[in-house]
Amino acid sequence: MTVLYLILFTAVFAGGFTVTLITIPPKALKLLLAFTGSLLFSIAVLDLIPEVYSNLKKTAGVYILAGFFLQIIMEFFSHGIEHGHTHHHESKTFIPMMLVSLSLHSLLEGMAVSYHPGGTSSLVDNGLYIGILLHHIPIAIALMAILTEVYPSRKIQQLIPLAIFACMSPLGMFLGAHAGLMINLPGGQFLLNITTGIVTGILLHISTTILFESSEDHRFNLLKFITVLFGALLTMFIIL
Repeated sequence: MTVLYLILFTAVFAGGFTVTLITIPPKALKLLLAFTGSLLFSIAVLDLIPEVYSNLKKTAGVYILAGFFLQIIMEFFSHGIEHGHTHHHESKTFIPMMLVSLSLHSLLEGMAVSYHPGGTSSLVDNGLYIGILLHHIPIAIALMAILTEVYPSRKIQQLIPLAIFACMSPLGMFLGAHAGLMINLPGGQFLLNITTGIVTGILLHISTTILFESSEDHRFNLLKFITVLFGALLTMFIIL
């Protein structure tokens, strides 16, 4: 598990740090976002939704919707950085709100990666792990693009928020992996099932937003279609 924490942290931090070294073409970033959007949507449909309904029955939809609308609220503070938006007019006062929103988003997703209702809590959902890892890299790139503009000559103000964001998913994984301790508490199992439902709603919102926004003027784009299809097929291969 420790190796998985380090891989997730390093990949996300390094992805954001590349902004200080090279210029990433917008088209390449859009394709990466489309690929990760397809991964997350497929993971939600093939893996998380069946799991949530199996554990929460008819009430599952309530928590999925709660996660969906929670993500909408969080985006009022993050301004859509979760799907690659970089607003170059942001002020320094925006950074703390953005970081809190991104941290909560990342923490919840990390918890869903390593928690399995009714199973061994130390197991990792490999499909979701890969999806979250790849999804957080373009977020880190967008975050660093904003930080380098707001703090152009202050490396420490750029790297600390990036490091905090990179830490959140591993921290969520750690909490999820040790969530078995909560099972013995009153309502512990139910609380963890709810968390998975909320994360499912968050992923549905983010993935569908990414997929819709990556289409320019709703025109057919063969390369984007192949990228999205590959993401779905890869998810099927990993999960099924």
